[in-house]
Amino acid sequence: MLKVGIMGASGYAGEELIRILLVHPEVRLTVVAAKIKKTAICNLYPWLKGRLDLECRDMSAEEISGKCDCIFLALPHKVSMQFAPLFLKKGKRVIDLSADFRLRDLDVYEKWYEVKHTCPGYIEKAVYGLPEFYREKIKKADLIANPGCYPTSIILGSAPLLKKGLADAGSIICDSKSGVSGAGRVPAQAFMFTELQNSFRAYKVNAHRHMPEIDQELSTINGADVRVNFVPHLVPMERGMLSTIYLKLKKAVDTEAALKIYRDFYKGEYFIRVLDGGGYPDTRNVVRSNFCDIGLRVFPERSMAVVMSAIDNLTKGASGQAVQNMNIMYGLEERMGL
Repeated sequence: MLKVGIMGASGYAGEELIRILLVHPEVRLTVVAAKIKKTAICNLYPWLKGRLDLECRDMSAEEISGKCDCIFLALPHKVSMQFAPLFLKKGKRVIDLSADFRLRDLDVYEKWYEVKHTCPGYIEKAVYGLPEFYREKIKKADLIANPGCYPTSIILGSAPLLKKGLADAGSIICDSKSGVSGAGRVPAQAFMFTELQNSFRAYKVNAHRHMPEIDQELSTINGADVRVNFVPHLVPMERGMLSTIYLKLKKAVDTEAALKIYRDFYKGEYFIRVLDGGGYPDTRNVVRSNFCDIGLRVFPERSMAVVMSAIDNLTKGASGQAVQNMNIMYGLEERMGL
């Protein structure tokens, strides 16, 4: 039985990890840590009453290491890099849900996150945890940089046409909508019910911290630089994410041919569902699941493909993908617990 701990158990991603791991047949949850006053985890999440009796409190890396084989870091950006090396030096495996090890270029990280990276040597050791592209590396990894939610939806939606050389890498437009849980659990006026209800707004237009992550991974897939235009939006719902991606085509292709490219590209990928008959994804069909639903339509007269990708920002966009990575790392069936 794999002993697993969570740092950052009081956040939305931490709670989602608990939900998934609690029913995982090969996992025993041994630590739920958070920078809060000591309390039973079921006091924090009443739905856990009678199901999990662990104490949730601030714990040292030393104490956590003594109780765990694998640690999930559901911590804020800039905080994970303080803890990951401590666990790795003790021979533990780490799955980090923050951005601290996602960007391979140190200067890019320090520019976008406005902080000096304290353990740059570990960036090269980290594997970007998108299983559909890095499964073989994930199997051998000790440190996983779990992808962001927006990048997950956009990369999965864009990759097949880019890989085939059919999409113009210089004119990609990504229009994404996310539920408010993507902003985290820390209270802020902008995320209050009275501010969000019956409203819908864009934010951080071409200035979101996920942009360099999207550019990095799509450039790797494309084999040449990609610089996306990215406009995120906040919608008044709890969770779920829909990205609409506009790709200018370099060669003539119709909708059916494009759908075949996507089906072939994701053949055997259980968590990727390419919708038939030009169907469009709906967030209600992926919420609380690890699935990514992809739909598309090609407009030949405009040399344009419109690809839509729906995920749950807390599951495939965070904790579910993290557990998927854990399963791969330990040679477990990839769908286990999911």
